Amino acid sequence: MDKKMISENGETTTADGSICGYDSLHQLLSANLKPELYQEVSRLLLGRNCGGSLEQIVLPESAKALSSKHDFDLQAVSFSADKEQMRMPRVVRVGLIQNSVALPTTAPFSDQKRGLFDKLKPIIDAAGVAGVNILCLQEAWTMPFAFCTREKRWCEFAEPVDGESTKFLQEFAKKYNMVIVSPILERDIDHGEVMWNTAVIIGNNGNIIGKHRKNHIPRVGDFNESTYYMEGDTGHPVFETVFGKIAVNICYGRHHPLNWLAFGLNGAEIVFNPSATVGGLSEPMWPIEARNAAIANSYFVGSINRVGTEVFPNPFTSGDEKPQHNDFGHFYGSSHFSAPDASCTPSLSRYKDGLMISDMDLNLCRQYKDKWGFRMTSRYEVYADLLAKYIKPDFKPQVVSDPLLHKNSS
Repeated sequence: MDKKMISENGETTTADGSICGYDSLHQLLSANLKPELYQEVSRLLLGRNCGGSLEQIVLPESAKALSSKHDFDLQAVSFSADKEQMRMPRVVRVGLIQNSVALPTTAPFSDQKRGLFDKLKPIIDAAGVAGVNILCLQEAWTMPFAFCTREKRWCEFAEPVDGESTKFLQEFAKKYNMVIVSPILERDIDHGEVMWNTAVIIGNNGNIIGKHRKNHIPRVGDFNESTYYMEGDTGHPVFETVFGKIAVNICYGRHHPLNWLAFGLNGAEIVFNPSATVGGLSEPMWPIEARNAAIANSYFVGSINRVGTEVFPNPFTSGDEKPQHNDFGHFYGSSHFSAPDASCTPSLSRYKDGLMISDMDLNLCRQYKDKWGFRMTSRYEVYADLLAKYIKPDFKPQVVSDPLLHKNSS
């Protein structure tokens, strides 16, 4: 296939061994398959929205110029919903930003943070001039993802909810009438200065609507984020904005179906998943989990992952039986949207900074609740009873054994 191969985990590999990722796989298939076969493959990879392919959005030239000047990927597509007789369309324009760090991790911390502010400014401006209503940044966007090092000096990047990064983004929110989701390393000044992995929700008037703290903390080998912060204490809040009801499922929480469910039960229409995850760890799961959540919970999902390989001054281990190393791996970007009808956008670049924009008619959420009846058929009381029993010390699994199994073993 044009000197390209499909690797075991579904990535496309060129002759020189570099990895193209799922979106490049889609492009490769487009170039090498007959049109009718490509359409069928595309239907399986990206789904169908209202029976057809997603439509491209025509963006203003000013947004395209910023993308060209500052060399970031820019994509824009639209999700439709069926026309209703009793409700008007509820179309909202949503954006996701993925980016690499601006300076080496050896640079002074203040310079690294300021460099990220400078790097994101033209991308946020592009979102603003493109008319984005709600914008979400990646997990811990104000810093390198240093939690893999387990060194405490990186705690200096922590800041209060109303700190420097929030003030920086509040100006864009007011300028562009845009809700902004800002995931940061929070320092809770009022409670012993402890830290949290937090998403700050900034309203379109520049006000702080609220915050959500990461519910699930990874403990994978000796990669343990609880070196810095513990599980959040904010529950599963849904933030009602002028543009719709949104929630934030931060990074590792995407591996927990009940986490996704809880945001849906609280009425979310869009759930963002700002993340920092690397290829060898999670990439085969990346196109699947968010799409499953969108389907099961009848809401839109915006998946954001940072980009690049961040090299740290001191070597560390990652619980993967490999020698000490100075980087956690390649953050593979590939940010995208998923919809309740199982359709999804192509992904942003695996290597470049990027802005993904999507128009989405939020009426699609209720339409798919009605179509599949998941809420009506879920039988929550059955699972509530099981979970209530499971969390007790005397829980016994409901296992029915073949009586001959034990007779034969004796």
